[in-house]
Amino acid sequence: MKIGKRTVVTIDYTLTDDAGEVLDSSKDSEPLAYVHGRGNIVPGLELALVGKEAGDKISVKVSPEQGYGKKDKELVQKMPRDKFPAKNVEVGMQFEARGEDGAQVVTVVEFDDDSVTVDANHPLAGMTLSFEVTILNVRDATLDELEHGHVHGPEGHGHGGHHHH
Repeated sequence: MKIGKRTVVTIDYTLTDDAGEVLDSSKDSEPLAYVHGRGNIVPGLELALVGKEAGDKISVKVSPEQGYGKKDKELVQKMPRDKFPAKNVEVGMQFEARGEDGAQVVTVVEFDDDSVTVDANHPLAGMTLSFEVTILNVRDATLDELEHGHVHGPEGHGHGGHHHH
């Protein structure tokens, strides 16, 4: 069966950046199952998978536009140090900030005694992503899955942080 709309696809993947650093991999957890055509994975990867079948292996480079977007300067903000929740600040620290759009993860990019600069861009924004993917399984999505737009059952849960809603 070929990957297309209304199919559920199970993949093993490893994501690396330009330097070949592994950013994310399903090897440490379970394979990833997703409903195709629902934006559950980055657009560039979804496009590359169309028409492929179980057993296929692909490597695909995804540009920032087709991945997590370009870095948005507006999302980098300086805040007064005394408004900052943590006493000890380190560059690269991530924490949840509650904004108008609900919670978002921000990363500390610089700080001094008076202020802390945080970046609310996705950590992978602006990056070219390289995916190595092995397609394990392709099947028709159930009505339930199509209604909810994501996979239920054992293969759909227990992914710390892989569900982008």
